[in-house]
Amino acid sequence: MADPPRREPGAHLTWRERALAILEPGDPTPLIALPGGRVLLKDESRQPTGTLRHRHARILFRNAVVDGLVTEGTTVIEAAGGNAAVAQAWFAQRLGLAYVAVMPGAPSPERARPVEELGGRVRFVTPPLAIYDEARRLAEGGSAHYLDQFGRAAPHDLGDELAGQIDPAWVVVGANTGATSASLAAAGLRVAVADPENSAYFPGWTLDAPDYATGMPSRIEGIGRPRVEPGFDFDAVRLVIPVADDESLATARWIWETTGIPAGPSSGTALRAALKLAERGGDAGRGGDARRGGDAGRIEGDGPIVTIVGDAHPRHIHRYPESSALPRS
Repeated sequence: MADPPRREPGAHLTWRERALAILEPGDPTPLIALPGGRVLLKDESRQPTGTLRHRHARILFRNAVVDGLVTEGTTVIEAAGGNAAVAQAWFAQRLGLAYVAVMPGAPSPERARPVEELGGRVRFVTPPLAIYDEARRLAEGGSAHYLDQFGRAAPHDLGDELAGQIDPAWVVVGANTGATSASLAAAGLRVAVADPENSAYFPGWTLDAPDYATGMPSRIEGIGRPRVEPGFDFDAVRLVIPVADDESLATARWIWETTGIPAGPSSGTALRAALKLAERGGDAGRGGDARRGGDAGRIEGDGPIVTIVGDAHPRHIHRYPESSALPRS
């Protein structure tokens, strides 16, 4: 009697069950202490996609699968550029789903290539703010779903993972959708946001104005927004620290050359803010006294300060200054 045909592991599972297994959290990423030991880097370059956007992409897909918005055969649409699109394309490929990223600006083979190498497609749209309407239009009818990383920004697993590794005085992150700062605050961690030039988060937070807009895009890819996004929770953030763009770029080069971690400009923004926090001690930022009261920017004790790094791409290198010295306050 012939043996029954072998079934692949997981072949008895439904597509939904297989998808949810794929969308489970991965292994924890390491903490790396800088000289002096006060400031530590949470190295998100160890994620499979090497990006800070990996965790948010995972939870966006997971929530969509749980809610029945993404099923087998769904085409996933997102208004995103850079590493957010790359992380989402990676998950779509693993789930066997078609993926389309709607990116702002003129067609660019360099920007499209990382998504296309993961099996996704890219559609470029001008003006930049038209990407959201175009993504919604593409998702209308048929079996397509618009992920909407800003409208559906959701806390993910970073906060709980970090709280299980260390008890920091502060965690410093950049802000894009607001999901990461919300995740950290939900785990009981004290959050400071590093904000680049042109972004609405520092002035909006300081003025307690959730509808604040600058109308100007950030030049630091992946963080900073021309408006305060709906997923950004003011109450999750204890301090917002502005960082000049030249400081962000110089600090990103320093991370790369000193630690070997492939750090993008947004990592430079976050580390520079963390260093300012450490240098200034009890008078850590301009935004604290203006909105939260006199102790908002005060460091309690001498605990460690953790910042989140990753997100490098070869296209960033030409923007970094020749000097790898850290800028001084």
